Amino acid sequence: MTEQEIVGLGPAFAAHLRRFRGSFVQDRTAKHFDTYCRGLLSDLPRKSIEPIAIEAGTAVRTLQEFLVTARWDQAAARDTLQKHLGAVVADLPSDPLGTVGVIDETRCRKWGDHTPGVQRQYLGCVGKVDNGIATVHIAVTKGTFRALLNADLFLPKSWAADRGRCEKAGIPEDVKHQTKWRLAVDQWLRARGNGLSFDWLTFDEGYGAAVPFLRFLNLVNQRFVAEVPVNFSVREAASGPALRADARLTEALARNGKRHRVAHRTVRGSFWRAATATAWVADREHTLVAAVNESTAEVKYFLTNATAAPLARVLAVGFRRWTVEHAFRLGKQEAGLMDYEGRNYTGLLRHLTLALIVLGFVATHTERRRGPPKVTAEPVCRALNQRCAVVFRRRRGVPDARHASKVIGYHQKRNSQAAKSHKKQRHRRSI
Repeated sequence: MTEQEIVGLGPAFAAHLRRFRGSFVQDRTAKHFDTYCRGLLSDLPRKSIEPIAIEAGTAVRTLQEFLVTARWDQAAARDTLQKHLGAVVADLPSDPLGTVGVIDETRCRKWGDHTPGVQRQYLGCVGKVDNGIATVHIAVTKGTFRALLNADLFLPKSWAADRGRCEKAGIPEDVKHQTKWRLAVDQWLRARGNGLSFDWLTFDEGYGAAVPFLRFLNLVNQRFVAEVPVNFSVREAASGPALRADARLTEALARNGKRHRVAHRTVRGSFWRAATATAWVADREHTLVAAVNESTAEVKYFLTNATAAPLARVLAVGFRRWTVEHAFRLGKQEAGLMDYEGRNYTGLLRHLTLALIVLGFVATHTERRRGPPKVTAEPVCRALNQRCAVVFRRRRGVPDARHASKVIGYHQKRNSQAAKSHKKQRHRRSI
């Protein structure tokens, strides 16, 4: 990116944030919104309330109140984002696959026991069972464009059953445990209500194994390509006996099937052998696909209700799930998507919403910069790091050395308070 383009990011980002002014009751709340969003796109190693407030020269308590208790409508902000991204997608050049929606979830490690929804579970980010939270997302992709549209916290049964714990975390009484596929249904309905429509929907076997979810998508005439487990139950005919997917369509048949190349964005394409068979699921005819990777021997099973679609297109849609993985990685590394450090449900949801807003700007601006020379989302984020740092230095109005001294003093005070607190607790236990 040229120097002129980097400088131009500042006004463009400010214009993007102004779209959401209608979600705020007071002007000062909108100013904190601006500060928080710029903090999420800054070069801070940890993008939670405290580091953002210190970097921006704002009182930490003030930014905590903005995220937790201030009067503003995060649902309206999310709807504004979806309508904006829907307009962006509609203006994009046509693509052979059309607009593809992707449903997936991500997990993040949390060390304490008070973050809403935290429980011991397998976390892919650390490769083991540990304390963490899970969030469900729907994303949109068309051509080279991809963006996250929504984020919902998955509330485990253990939390929903302990209303005292929920009350302490600020979880409303009407928020109950819902399966992840039901959260996905709500997100799909919300996106449709905000003007987004998907030519295809794709998701992994965690959602593909939920037959009621597939039944819902069939009822609303939403074409999908679902990855399903090998032991997924299908029928050869409407009234036939139930069979496992790998019994209805064996791996050997897939190995002898037609060869397909699957393109990837950052690595060379992979080659898969695939075969198809008719399968009845949820009282409807579907196409079952078995695919084997020629290099790794990995086997995947897909199910689609688009029975007339060519196999090459079904595979292309099924493998579009990589786009949401990239969006998660970008969100966590560049926009603090999972950096929330707090014990309040509203604060967590608002943090997720604000991260989606800044990622929406990165996605749209990256798409505008496609073409020679190619620009990806990561360089756009690096440039925004610098622009946000310039804005924060100007707002602080003090020399960097003086600001650094204040930051060090703040942390020394916090460490001293923590030491006293721990000392009192140890003393009480010894008594």
